[in-house]
Amino acid sequence: MDILYFAWVRERIGVPREALETKAKNVAELVEELKAREERYAVAFEDLSALRVAVDQELTDFDASLENATEVAFFPPMTGG
Repeated sequence: MDILYFAWVRERIGVPREALETKAKNVAELVEELKAREERYAVAFEDLSALRVAVDQELTDFDASLENATEVAFFPPMTGG
């Protein structure tokens, strides 16, 4: 699965994207796996209310299923302008 990081999430983790194998059933479980990897992930995901997520380019919630998903993207809330 491809994991994409945008804006300050990318800055805190230090990479724009990575491929990884996961046993997570939903986005929340994936976040817990990532947080357990290294401190930089724990810092990036410490406040989920400050993050948005998309699964296969569809905005969704952290309880969204990862069954058959190929991409998950994390980013801060978007603002209009």
